[in-house]
Amino acid sequence: MIIVTGATGKLGHRVVERLLDRVPADRVGVSVRDPRKAQDLADRGVRVRQGSFDDPASLVHSFEGAEQLLLISLDRTGTECVDGHRAAIDAAVKAGVGRILYTSQMGAAHDALFQACRDHAQTEDLLRATGLPWTALRNGFYASSALQFLESARHTGDIALPADGPVAWTGHDDLAEATAAILADEGRFEGPTPPLTGPAALDFDALAEIATRSTGRPFTRTVLPDATFRDQALAHGAPAPIADLMLSIFAAARNGEFTAVDPTLAELTGTAPATFATLLEQAWSE
Repeated sequence: MIIVTGATGKLGHRVVERLLDRVPADRVGVSVRDPRKAQDLADRGVRVRQGSFDDPASLVHSFEGAEQLLLISLDRTGTECVDGHRAAIDAAVKAGVGRILYTSQMGAAHDALFQACRDHAQTEDLLRATGLPWTALRNGFYASSALQFLESARHTGDIALPADGPVAWTGHDDLAEATAAILADEGRFEGPTPPLTGPAALDFDALAEIATRSTGRPFTRTVLPDATFRDQALAHGAPAPIADLMLSIFAAARNGEFTAVDPTLAELTGTAPATFATLLEQAWSE
């Protein structure tokens, strides 16, 4: 059986949908905090069990019978994130899981400037220490993050953000398709995968040009000092740790941590990954 955590989330639900195109529903299970939110999957024959990263015993039960476990990384940072992943990995070992696949990120490294990438590196260390077969899916930076940064510019026409660098923005649908392909062909990758990225690394200057072409409206790019961006984030209600986390994305991009572009994602899905222009047009037409 293939068990997926976070199966009601943006990536996890997409992965399950694509798995069901490849394997029978009775071979798929999900571990979710609130099973009521996965009723649609239960109705289709998917095994749904309650599992919380804050309740390790529930995870052991929800991981039962897993030949493969897809561990979707938590939306947390620092010690809270790594401790949650440790609880899940320990539960997987206790449950006798055959292989753990983990949604890591391109740029995962202990010295990364982006906190989440340091968390991913520590989690990969935990996986390595289990002695189990494991795969770290080095996912490209989610294009949805860029779209969030562009949301105010969508109305003002001015992309006012800190100095950045090229990032291989990658769509959730492509990553879900690739993840399902890997799960359906167990053992394709041992340890970290190559970067699973979109087709191009783009900075916000390039995104301004794409937005201009896509909408027919002019978009400008204004470079904000880091301190100004942080103050604005705080003024809009962001807690200081979140403001610092967002700022670290730009610092890491300037440091070249997200520039890699690799063909592996296209090879797994059998099609070219969506361009940022396509993803922007889809998002802005909604």
